Amino acid sequence: MPSFDVVSEVDLHEVTNAVDQANREIGNRYDFKGSDARVELNDTAITLDGESEFQLEQMKDILYNKLAKRGVDIAALEAGKLESSGNRTRQTLTVRQGIDKDTARKIVKHIKDAKLKVQASIQGDQVRVSGKKRDDLQQVIALLKQAELGLPLQFVNFRD
Repeated sequence: MPSFDVVSEVDLHEVTNAVDQANREIGNRYDFKGSDARVELNDTAITLDGESEFQLEQMKDILYNKLAKRGVDIAALEAGKLESSGNRTRQTLTVRQGIDKDTARKIVKHIKDAKLKVQASIQGDQVRVSGKKRDDLQQVIALLKQAELGLPLQFVNFRD
């Protein structure tokens, strides 16, 4: 019986490379000269640290461009609150890995509402879809690509 898995994964090595490139560009830009602006990566959290909110927005724009060039979907980032203290401003961006339970339930419900002859089951942080025909599975992939779920999806482990 053909099946595939719906996952939401980010290549953390590419995120590390993008953060390094962003730091290099921030160090070279004239408008950041003399400031102690930097982007740091801790596990799955990216911390932007700058002198003002405007500078933070500039850094975020640089980081997003570097991530996009490296093929990392920006929808996988979840922006935290701006924290200001004295003359420093910080913001944490969380890199979301895996599909949370609520989103997984939405995916399963979306597939069942389409009335296709497939079964969808939640398995940890991924959703397995199986059916009798490959065409039905391809319809599910097309359906999920058009769905607005708020996080990037990949379709892996396609078995025939």
